[in-house]
Amino acid sequence: MLEDYVPVLLHALVAVGFATVALLANLLLGRAGKRNPVKDSAYECGMPAEPGPQPRFSVKFYLVAMLFILFDIEIVFMYPWAVVFTTFVAKYGPVIFWSMLSFIVILLFGYAYAIKKGALDWSR
Repeated sequence: MLEDYVPVLLHALVAVGFATVALLANLLLGRAGKRNPVKDSAYECGMPAEPGPQPRFSVKFYLVAMLFILFDIEIVFMYPWAVVFTTFVAKYGPVIFWSMLSFIVILLFGYAYAIKKGALDWSR
């Protein structure tokens, strides 16, 4: 039983060992450069960084990002379901079909709500 976990333990030890050796090699072989204000300043596309607070992003940016994540997660759940559907259709066919259909309907209501609220209207 425990011999089944030897490859996993060996893999973890190699990963930790490699990370440790890489960090130690960086400390021993790397040279510290001289610091000055020009090197320590932020570099933004060849332009000097503007002092002061940065402009705020629109809330719409975050709303679209959250909607993308929501519908991306839908696909993450639907793909494995579609792969195993033909295997389980004989025994659990109606149950898994109606459960996925209810999941899709709930997400469609969310999609309709987002459209109604104008979350996907790019002209605003």
